[in-house]
Amino acid sequence: MLLNCNSCQKKFVVPDNAITKSGRLVQCGSCGNKWTQFPLEEVVVKTVKAAIKTKNDIKKTSIKKIKPKKNLYTAEYLQKKHGLIISDSSSASGKDKLKNQKKKTSFGFYSYLIVLFVFLIALFGILELSKEIVVIKYPFLELYINYFYDVIEIVTISLTQFIN
Repeated sequence: MLLNCNSCQKKFVVPDNAITKSGRLVQCGSCGNKWTQFPLEEVVVKTVKAAIKTKNDIKKTSIKKIKPKKNLYTAEYLQKKHGLIISDSSSASGKDKLKNQKKKTSFGFYSYLIVLFVFLIALFGILELSKEIVVIKYPFLELYINYFYDVIEIVTISLTQFIN
């Protein structure tokens, strides 16, 4: 038996005994359309078979016509097949959204903490290396520099005890 899809007009060959007199639910393998198929009368079947034979003879002598493919991503098809509703959005606003998303990228909290930590370590290292030079040029700063290093040492000890 030859079945014809109501939606995309694709033809399928099905065994005659597959469809009973009470009908059968069938689905198109191409577009997914479902319908109830009832058996065709034998007269119609014979004429269809004759038409297929003549069509095969014509195919041998003529050039094949190329059928345009159905676009599977149109809003109508997606709504009919999958029940999806796609809202219209202009492509310009989509590009603006992408630009805004790219602009919103930030450095991040932990990145700032890492940069601050590296900056403070570099500052303390430079101060340690140049401590003797600063004391020679400015002898009154020696007391403050020593207090500063004492405070750093106390903070370090308290942090290590807190962590442990």
